[in-house]
Amino acid sequence: MSAPKAQRDPRLDFFRGLGMFIILIAHITGNPWTLWIPARFGFSDATEMFVFCSGMASALAFGAVFTRAGWLMGTLQIAHRIWQVYWVHLGVFFVTLALMLALNASEAFPRDEVGALNLYPFLNNTGPNLLGLLTLTYVPNYFDILPMYLVILALIPVMMALVRIDVRLAILFSLTLWVAATAGLNLPAEAWFSKPSDRTWFFNPFAWQLVFFTGFALMAGWLPSPPVHRLLVIASIAVVALSVPFAWHKVIGVSEYVRDWRKEWSVLFDKSDFGILRYVHFLALAYLAWVWAGPAGARLRVGGWAGAVVSQIMRVGQQSLAVFAASMVMARVLGAALDLAGGGMLAALAVNLAGFAMIIAVARLAAFFKSKPWKMARPSPVAAPVAETTDQPLRAEVRP
Repeated sequence: MSAPKAQRDPRLDFFRGLGMFIILIAHITGNPWTLWIPARFGFSDATEMFVFCSGMASALAFGAVFTRAGWLMGTLQIAHRIWQVYWVHLGVFFVTLALMLALNASEAFPRDEVGALNLYPFLNNTGPNLLGLLTLTYVPNYFDILPMYLVILALIPVMMALVRIDVRLAILFSLTLWVAATAGLNLPAEAWFSKPSDRTWFFNPFAWQLVFFTGFALMAGWLPSPPVHRLLVIASIAVVALSVPFAWHKVIGVSEYVRDWRKEWSVLFDKSDFGILRYVHFLALAYLAWVWAGPAGARLRVGGWAGAVVSQIMRVGQQSLAVFAASMVMARVLGAALDLAGGGMLAALAVNLAGFAMIIAVARLAAFFKSKPWKMARPSPVAAPVAETTDQPLRAEVRP
């Protein structure tokens, strides 16, 4: 008898799904709803949520293969996943580029959508930049999360090899990479521009791997789960609360002290190189979310309308790659529509709700195709042929 299939952790699906909704809001240009996402009240944002949860999901998806089938087979599975994500990245780029060109060609939208994404360098010097795009040495800012994820995926076999020796070596390697990233280790983002450019990837993968492998380590058991303790809860609340004045735009706008502090200490919360305050703030938020969700996500198992909302969010979280890719494309179109409508509150409500409906539909469609319904479909009965008028008797034809 085969072992029963492990039940999905509702906490992972829920928070990944929640991150997808926040990321969509954040990528709709001119969206007033972005003033109320968590990133406006602290140093970390939905990117940390997405990367951390991806690390946890990767531990579940790939870790068992390394343990059961060995390092080589685990590495082959990682290579297969890298291949899939690589083509998703290229697809997102070209579909978005085509849509932006179509919006400009329609002359119905007031903003230059191609220029807003800084895609003219690609169009004006396509040959070299196409090579750059294919080799991930041309990485426009809007299209930089999936390349970061590709590099981090490639680091998993290295981490698994180090864990075989000693888990502390893997943790030390991750910390060393993060320190090296803060010291300047990164990858070129515009290596093929006609005019030389030293711009590097906005999301430095050697820095962001720290939060990914934190999630991976917790799910794989390399690090123990933190205890539910009143002092830890109070400390986490304090970290989150003390961060608000240094991140909220209303305080920044009226406090010269805060503006000077942010300018002088920007390295501590730098997004590209994943500043240490982003890490501390995210860990505090993650701990509070983990405590709130309850043992095994008990508080997420609710009924009524709240249960229906949680179910939809979890469904989106279960299909995060498909949803993320679609949302990156849709967000630009929704932003153009919002700009065309004048950007009012009613327009923002309509655009955001339309975006939510779209990513829910994408999640449902992705789940439908992953279920491979064509394998479960029953063959339809063959209609009996209509007999023609003939002098010959009808004979039943039997086929194997």
